[in-house]
Amino acid sequence: MRVLVVDNYDSFVYNLVHYLAQLGADPVVRRNDEVELDELDDVGAVLLSPGPGTPERAGRSVEVIHRAAERGTPLLGVCLGHQALATAWGGVVERAPELLHGKTSEVFHDGTGVLAGLPSPFTATRYHSLTIPPDGLPSELEATGHTETGLIMAVRHRELPISGVQFHPESVLTEGGHRMLANWLSQAGCSVPEDLVVRLSAEMAGLVAGV
Repeated sequence: MRVLVVDNYDSFVYNLVHYLAQLGADPVVRRNDEVELDELDDVGAVLLSPGPGTPERAGRSVEVIHRAAERGTPLLGVCLGHQALATAWGGVVERAPELLHGKTSEVFHDGTGVLAGLPSPFTATRYHSLTIPPDGLPSELEATGHTETGLIMAVRHRELPISGVQFHPESVLTEGGHRMLANWLSQAGCSVPEDLVVRLSAEMAGLVAGV
């Protein structure tokens, strides 16, 4: 399945692309100011990458979300892409209580959507200075994961196949990154063999253990 990856000028985007390719997807990368909305007609899913700045300055990212919502195209927002979901539905994105750059946190979650099959809590790597405050989450979205202090770490749309995660699944220190992306691809109609997910997850765990 072709996956449109909207690159928000992020240094980690090709780690996400690599994970998607490992799981059997065919990722196509477009910069956020170069992507054409009609490209959504030719892909099975869309991933909005992390990146610097705010959702309002993330090129056409919010427009892409609106087009995906209109078409019912599965979409996953990561970090800045996650924040853009709130912006797309009129929510609030504000400064986080602390600046996090490569720090890990425990994420508690409801075990649904992209987080299915992961322990609660699991360890996730965070690189962000902005956040969606609980009281700024638009009614169209619901929080599915949070830190111990209540910061929102994952959301999903109540009716559409659209989800977001504040942390970085592609970081080597994030537990279950391949599992999350495999869950998302499977929900988008690209079934990923369980033995492949197990093998890739084990390889990543071994890499972390060797550090």
